[in-house]
Amino acid sequence: MNSARSDPPPDHVPPGEHDERLDGPRVALKILVAGGFGVGKTTLVGAVSEIRPLRTEEALTDLGAAVDDLDGVAAKTTTTVAMDFGRITLRDGVAIYLFGTPGQERFWFMWNELSRGALGAVVLADTRRLMASFASIDYFEQKGTPFVVAVNCFDDADRYEPPEIRTALDIDPHVPVLLCDARRNGSAKEVLVALVEHALRIAGAAASRPPSEPGPRPWPAPARAEG
Repeated sequence: MNSARSDPPPDHVPPGEHDERLDGPRVALKILVAGGFGVGKTTLVGAVSEIRPLRTEEALTDLGAAVDDLDGVAAKTTTTVAMDFGRITLRDGVAIYLFGTPGQERFWFMWNELSRGALGAVVLADTRRLMASFASIDYFEQKGTPFVVAVNCFDDADRYEPPEIRTALDIDPHVPVLLCDARRNGSAKEVLVALVEHALRIAGAAASRPPSEPGPRPWPAPARAEG
């Protein structure tokens, strides 16, 4: 008979000791996933969430035809009417909570509440309808919220390089622009990592600024020309 002692499983907690995992995360980060109607926000949240994502999708009907612009996304049959929610738990007690914002203009009033306490935002873009990204970009620029622009590369969409996207959307040089596939877990996670790194750089620069040196004056975002 083998008398060798076997080690307890990794998740074993000795009797009388407290499992800190039951207390919830020690650090919680809130990230928004924004963008125009039909750019893939719900898909991205679902691709990375470790839990079954909360979705508030409703079917598109003829009653909304006058307000929902389906140009370029004619195959879309549902729309988010409140938010999407997902979660990612990292090591050392860090959890990321993802909130997908509704894309249609009639739901924009919810953005202020959803953006409270957010570390930053991912603005998803679709090259078939880039103009739909302007509202999200303007919103986060005016609030001073760190954000990255992630172009969701749809199968039937024209492909452009990040410098071309930056020029078309009139994005500041320091804002990261990435290409992604919102359906793929690895691709979506790369976007989130880029956002966290960008937000940390901004926070580090602000912390290193001398107290007597004022920060940049927040100017309203210039109106972008349509077309």
